[in-house]
Amino acid sequence: MTIETAEPAAVSDVASLKSPSSLTSPTSNPPESLDVEDAKERLRTTLRSRRRSRHRHCEHGHDTVCEAFTERALEALDGAGAVAAYVSVGHEPCTRLLLDRLAEQGVAVLLPVLGPHLARSWGSFRSAGDLAERAPGRPPEPGGEALPAEAVAQVDALVVPALAVDRGGRRLGQGGGWYDRMLPLRRDGVSVFAMVYDDELAPEPLPTEEHDEVVDAVITPDAWFLLEGSAFAAGR
Repeated sequence: MTIETAEPAAVSDVASLKSPSSLTSPTSNPPESLDVEDAKERLRTTLRSRRRSRHRHCEHGHDTVCEAFTERALEALDGAGAVAAYVSVGHEPCTRLLLDRLAEQGVAVLLPVLGPHLARSWGSFRSAGDLAERAPGRPPEPGGEALPAEAVAQVDALVVPALAVDRGGRRLGQGGGWYDRMLPLRRDGVSVFAMVYDDELAPEPLPTEEHDEVVDAVITPDAWFLLEGSAFAAGR
């Protein structure tokens, strides 16, 4: 898989990002009274609240933002024969159209299957009709045989959820740690793409811990880009 960077106008000027003060205040060096995990959780609360004003699928169907995310992601993943992705829920950046279109193109797609105690497994996506909530509170999962965590070594790219990403590729997730345990199992050189809205690109370092995995690239509704060498990463 050959990846070509498409530098977006949306991130060419960081000052144009609509990042609230809460997105920049909890940095990687929080006040002594606020440890890193507390800083993360406070930031998650802010970002989740802001996302509630966005389009909610699937009960409202797909809108132009869903289409835009899908088109940018297909551009980013062009040439991949196998992809690990996720099933979007609630107000997350939409992946459901992407899953259908990757399958239509003959791309093998792996989706998370969540076991007890953060058990790491994958399932093969066949169709939207095969997705179902296997347990309360979990994203829909594919049926069929569960594949071991090591199956992620077969993919050419990963698309992961995030609440925010900073210039160094630090990713703020939902707090379960599932991807921090899974990403080290991928092959060397395989890129990890985080899907976020444009105003979830954080110009200041996000609070991080030693075990937190970074991402290589970002997909927004306006563009996709590799972080290394990008204007966003350089602070321009």
